[in-house]
Amino acid sequence: MTEVQQGKYGVSVTLVSVQGGGRNVVQAAGEATAKGQSLYIRYEEMQPGPEGNEVSVRNTLKITEGGLKLIRHGGVQSEQSFEPGQQLPGFYRSPYTQFNLTTDTRKLDIKRDGRSLAVSWEYDLYVYGELSGQFAISLNIQEEPQS
Repeated sequence: MTEVQQGKYGVSVTLVSVQGGGRNVVQAAGEATAKGQSLYIRYEEMQPGPEGNEVSVRNTLKITEGGLKLIRHGGVQSEQSFEPGQQLPGFYRSPYTQFNLTTDTRKLDIKRDGRSLAVSWEYDLYVYGELSGQFAISLNIQEEPQS
């Protein structure tokens, strides 16, 4: 990955997550911030919360040459790291449950075109050492036109 253009800019984020036969799509407006060799993408999403209310979850995705890290705050707290061929520790906490987890990343592909980015990765998720699910994620980030 080459030196990223420094500074902040608005982006649109599309995240598609596939697990088993299920497919989940999140679309959100966000902000990209370049710092050195890393690119940080921040966006908010609404998730089901207590008693049918939705809660806001702030997501920060740190993208580096060798991997990425997803940090979530708000109604859900979690941290997951992804590097090909690595089993990396993380955690998940919500008002209902909390557990430690491990991600085993099988594939990670990062394609950058100017300020647009396409990232795809596949991983096995382990909870308490047991395989919990296999995921395939694709993330597209497009720079928002300046108004």
